[in-house]
Amino acid sequence: MGDAGRITEIWRYPVKSMAGSRVSTARIGALGLHADRTWAVRDLKMNSTTGAKRLPGLLWCTARYAAEPQPDAGPGNAPEVIIGLPDGQEVSSADPAIHRTLSAYLDTDVELRPLPPMTDREQYRAATATQSDLRTIFGLSAEEPLPDLSMFPVRKLAEITRYATPVGSYVDAYPIHILTEQALQTMAALAPDSDFDVRRFRPTIVVDSPSSAAHPEVDWCGGMLHAPHAGFAPLIPTIRCVMPSHEQADITRDPEITRTIAANARRCLGVYGTVVTPGSIAEGDILTLAPPNRSAFASTMDSAVERFKRTVMRAISAALPR
Repeated sequence: MGDAGRITEIWRYPVKSMAGSRVSTARIGALGLHADRTWAVRDLKMNSTTGAKRLPGLLWCTARYAAEPQPDAGPGNAPEVIIGLPDGQEVSSADPAIHRTLSAYLDTDVELRPLPPMTDREQYRAATATQSDLRTIFGLSAEEPLPDLSMFPVRKLAEITRYATPVGSYVDAYPIHILTEQALQTMAALAPDSDFDVRRFRPTIVVDSPSSAAHPEVDWCGGMLHAPHAGFAPLIPTIRCVMPSHEQADITRDPEITRTIAANARRCLGVYGTVVTPGSIAEGDILTLAPPNRSAFASTMDSAVERFKRTVMRAISAALPR
């Protein structure tokens, strides 16, 4: 076991793609941080949950709970949330006018939807993606190749193809997202005129690591992180779409953010993970690392699997409607 670092920030996002807020302590379980993303906007034309990748205006909205969520908050039981618009107007999720207000602001027909029960899988399904959709999401021109998603396990690729979000959650792919201060500093040094504000990247946990690596969290993948009262399994690097480059309150639009990550870190910043030991976390908690087992045989097998997945991904990309 080695010292991985100290938790310096914990972020909770009551509404998917709207501004989050820091909390000093939080309970954490299989679905991630308690009361994280219990609401999301649904595009009525697409009949699917959507976010700031398609509707960047969501990033300008604030979201806070009317009262601190109860322990049973989650799928099928979303607490009342208060949404603030850029003009200063506030509206409650309990107000029937919320859907009309958001639709007018976003200039498209949407509804604010609570996190459905896990048994209602149809509400989690995604609209069929096209190559054009992927180019929009990742900020790619028609000439640029589609992103390499082979870091995702095959099972997870199947899930995110079929569902807009994992069943039981409004996160994009995995319950938690871990980002180190050192990785942000690495990217900022490569683009000194850009502001790598942590809010652009929407982490669950920010860690100050003693490691000298440019991206310490990537080295944790396959291992185990232990907090005093919880445990996590970092799994894969977090692939970045165009969203971090979008403008939001006090943050300017900056396409160089996405370009720098794409050019220097294979489009990845931070890592996705799961919760292995439910419990609680707090700012200041020290994380210890049980490092991954990287035998020569395992590395060879991993390389073979990655090559196979890249072949599959190229076939899938080619088969997507344009």
